[in-house]
Amino acid sequence: MSAPRPRRSALYMPAANARAIEKARSLDCDVVILDLEDAVAPEAKADARRQATEAVRTGGFGRREVVIRVNGLDTPWGADDLAAAAAARPDAILAPKVSSADDVAAYASAIGDRPLWAMIETCSALFRLDAIAATARALPLAAWVIGTNDLAKEMRCRLDAERRPLLAALSLAVAAARAEGLVILDGVYNALEDDDGLGRQCRQGVEFGFDGKTLIHPRQIPVANAAFAPTDDEVLWARTVVEAFAQPENAGKGVLRVEGQMVERLHLEAARRALAIADAVADAVGA
Repeated sequence: MSAPRPRRSALYMPAANARAIEKARSLDCDVVILDLEDAVAPEAKADARRQATEAVRTGGFGRREVVIRVNGLDTPWGADDLAAAAAARPDAILAPKVSSADDVAAYASAIGDRPLWAMIETCSALFRLDAIAATARALPLAAWVIGTNDLAKEMRCRLDAERRPLLAALSLAVAAARAEGLVILDGVYNALEDDDGLGRQCRQGVEFGFDGKTLIHPRQIPVANAAFAPTDDEVLWARTVVEAFAQPENAGKGVLRVEGQMVERLHLEAARRALAIADAVADAVGA
């Protein structure tokens, strides 16, 4: 299994804005999502597609993952977006409003060997999470992105930083993603000047088990990066757990007493992952 890579911060950048694309090459986000969908007006779709694919081919994004979010196949631009994105070969292609296993299959058939990321942002999707996730067994589905704005719109609910109307949906989405080994990223926070609210929502996302958070402005990156990276105390504890299981006298043991706590091998797996993420974050910071 490949080492996990940090996806603490995934920044949407409007692909119609050439200056924004250029700026993304120097930002401290882990993922750049070049957006052809919500952030682009209908009359700018063709130019955005051209600029996004040219940016991918040109490169210069360093260690950042570059993802293109396409328009849906049910729109006038979707088929052209998918063909162009597949030819440009970004790190992944993000499909909007995936609501069924059939939707996954339709997008996967159009992108060749590119990893597929799917937006979970409809009420229909919430009742098909397991079936959608299970397509990863045969199709290149690699990640989910929660679209909280569209989901709240369909539900007609009102959201604050705590997002109480969506708590059940968020929890079930994480569980379904983990059941099939998918990466899962939390939805955006709309209040650009509310760092406190963003921080609370990021911490909530960490508690739920998300890998990172999607963002709509560069100023949100430091908050997300700090929240979704293992803390110094977490790294120290992870090293302690790994070292305890590595002792010769503990070979083959399933349960240990470590600093007054009962630790099982499932905790060893979590500790190794935390250390791998911490190492990857350190490499990203030094890049």
